[in-house]
Amino acid sequence: MIIGVLGPAGSYSEKAAKGWISKESKTEGTSLVYYDDINDTFASVINGDSDIGIIPIENSIEGSVGITLDLLLESDMTIIGEIVVPIKHCLLSKGEMKDIKIIMSHPQALAQCSKFIRKHFKKAEIRTTGSTSHAAKLANEFCEMAAIASKESAREYGLKVLVPNIQDWEKNHTRFIVIKQGKWQEDEACIPKNDTCKTSIIADIDEDRPGSLYEIIGEFAKRDINLTRIESRPSKRSLGDYLFYIDIEGSTGDAVIKDALYYINSKVSMLKVLGSYNGYKLDN
Repeated sequence: MIIGVLGPAGSYSEKAAKGWISKESKTEGTSLVYYDDINDTFASVINGDSDIGIIPIENSIEGSVGITLDLLLESDMTIIGEIVVPIKHCLLSKGEMKDIKIIMSHPQALAQCSKFIRKHFKKAEIRTTGSTSHAAKLANEFCEMAAIASKESAREYGLKVLVPNIQDWEKNHTRFIVIKQGKWQEDEACIPKNDTCKTSIIADIDEDRPGSLYEIIGEFAKRDINLTRIESRPSKRSLGDYLFYIDIEGSTGDAVIKDALYYINSKVSMLKVLGSYNGYKLDN
């Protein structure tokens, strides 16, 4: 099995992939292929270069990853799993604190460490990269460059950990999803392997009327179905027009979930089921 991840080596996406592999016991014949950004990782699955892809979708500090949400809408992909990874950003460099003039990382990582950067490096030049591990790889070139990345990246690229755990909030986690090519099929109901089984959908109401969102949520509420996440995102058709991304506790194999989705489908202009899947959480 070929798994496409955001690279290069040492990224949090790699950590998520290895964690998912271990949880699913898929160690034999599995290899990772690294891509420059989320778009390329998605494309690798669409083009058949990767059997599955593992990409970030949500962070506990900075919220959802917009490009991932957009690609899930635009492409025919099925979510087959998720894994939550603790994020412990470190300041990495070949040099010392006094040498640093440039700080590099992925935009989300920079945002997650904004207080630390403002406090210690007000005059430093900030550069964005495609991933945290890419920043670490670049930081290996000059002592005045530093990267915000993982301790695994430090080992991978021969850097020193100048300051560990520099994220603004101690409990920082990123949720990664596992995707495969093709639309979700009704027979792909989640069979729980642990305490969690989740279903993700996108709903397009496409009619601005009082109570339209309540009608959707009400179908879940009256069946005592828990929603673990609901988020609006611009449809890009016009200002004030939104799509709704919803995560539901339970499987499409559950009669109550199937019944709710049936009635919701009649109330919206588009209902896209992204998948029904198990989730895992890494401890460290």
